[in-house]
Amino acid sequence: QAEAEAAVAAAKEAFPAWAATPRAGRARILHAIADGVEKRLEDLAGVETADNGALLRSHRRGVMPRVAHNFRFFADRLLELDHESFLTRGHTNHVTWDPAGPCVLITPWNAPLMLATWKVAPALAAGNTVILKPAEWSPLTASLLADIAADAGLPPGVLNVVQGYGAEAGAALVSHPDVRRISFTGSVPTARRIAQAAAAHLTPLSLELGGKSPLLVFDDADLDLAVDLAVEQYDNAGQVCLAATRLLVHSAIAEEFTRRFAERASALVRGDPRDEATDVGPNIHPRQLEKIHGFVRRAVAAGARAVVGGGPDTDLGGLHYQPTLLTGVTQDSEIVQEEVFGPVLTLQTFDTEDEAVALANGTRFGLAATVATGDRERAERVAARLVAGTVWINCFFVRDLRAPFGGSRQSGIGREGGTWSFDFYCDLKNAVTAPEGWTRHG
Repeated sequence: QAEAEAAVAAAKEAFPAWAATPRAGRARILHAIADGVEKRLEDLAGVETADNGALLRSHRRGVMPRVAHNFRFFADRLLELDHESFLTRGHTNHVTWDPAGPCVLITPWNAPLMLATWKVAPALAAGNTVILKPAEWSPLTASLLADIAADAGLPPGVLNVVQGYGAEAGAALVSHPDVRRISFTGSVPTARRIAQAAAAHLTPLSLELGGKSPLLVFDDADLDLAVDLAVEQYDNAGQVCLAATRLLVHSAIAEEFTRRFAERASALVRGDPRDEATDVGPNIHPRQLEKIHGFVRRAVAAGARAVVGGGPDTDLGGLHYQPTLLTGVTQDSEIVQEEVFGPVLTLQTFDTEDEAVALANGTRFGLAATVATGDRERAERVAARLVAGTVWINCFFVRDLRAPFGGSRQSGIGREGGTWSFDFYCDLKNAVTAPEGWTRHG
C-alpha cells in the first residue's frame, strides 16, 4: 500500500508539467520509447517467454514489434487528433481533449507487455501520468519498460510501475481519490471489486473482461479455412481472451470438420516455448493448469467426450495441457458457459442460421465472434445479429489500432483503440465562442 500511495503521489506531482508538454514533445518521447523497445527486442522477448511461457518465436516476430507499434501509433494519432469546429447560430464550437490526470492501468499475464503498452501508450499520449500494475505472475517486462521509458527521456513520475498482489497494491490504487482513470483487463469477479472501489470517487472505468467467443462454421464455408481458424484457437496454449473456444458447426459438415480438425490438432508440436518448432507451449502456472483440468474433468463427468486430448501432457512436465476438443456438450453446461482460458474447445452443431446465432449469443459474454461462410450476404446478416465487440469473417485476430476494441455484456465496459482511447483517457471540452462583438473592458 505504501508503494501504491507513493506512485500515485509521484504521478500527481508530475502531471501538470507532462500535461502542459506540447503534443509534438510527447509524441517525440513516445517514438523514443518505441526505439528503445526495438533495440531491446531480443531481451524483451526472452524475458517474456521465461516469465509467462508463451512462444519465443511469437514474441520475436509479432508481439514485441507490436509493442513498439503501440507507441508509434498513438504518438502519430496524437498529432492528427482534432475535432472539426462547427457553428450554432453563428457561435463557434471547438471540442478539445484535455488530459484527465493520473491513470491506474492493471494488466493481465497472458500477453503482459503488449497489453500493458496498449494502455500505457494512449494514456501517456493523452498527457496523463500512469501507474502500471502488472499481473503478479508476469511482472518482469513491465519493469524493463520503465527502464526503457526513463532512457527515452520520459520525465520522472510520468510512468510508475507498482509490483504486487491485487488485494494489496491493486486495491490501494483503484480506491485512491487522486486517480482519474482506471483501465483493467482481467476477470469479471475482479472487475466487480474494482468497480465498487472506483464508485466511491466516481472514477471512470474501462474494463475488458474476456469472453467465451464462438466460431460459426456454415455448410458453404471453405472447410480447410474453417479448420485452420479453429486450430488457431490453441494459440498461446489457449490463454487468449479473444479465442473462439466454442466451435458451432453446421450438422451437414460436422463429421468431416471434426475428422480434419482432429488430424490437424494432433500434428501440433508441443514442447519448450523457446524451440522454434513448438506450436503449443506450457500454461503459465500450476494453479492455472489445475483450473483447466478441473473444467475438463467436470465436463466429461457430465457427459462430454474428448475427441482430441483431454488431460495434462505429462510427458512434458507439470505445466503442459493437451490441446483438447470436447463434443456432446449442452448449451447450459459449465464448459460452454464459463471461460476456461486454456487449450480447450467445445463443438456443437446447428441446422439453421437462426439456431447458429442463438447458440453464439447464448452466454453472458460478448467479446468477439468468428464466422466462416462462402456467402457474403449471410456473413453481413449474421455479423449484424451477433453480440460481440469484434466480428471476424473468414479470418481471425486481424487487429488495427484505428478500430474500437472492447466487449459487450459481461465482456466489458467501454472501447479503446484509435480515437476511442483518447475519448476515455481525456476530459472532452467544448468551448463556444460568440460570433462578434469582442470588447475590451477596464
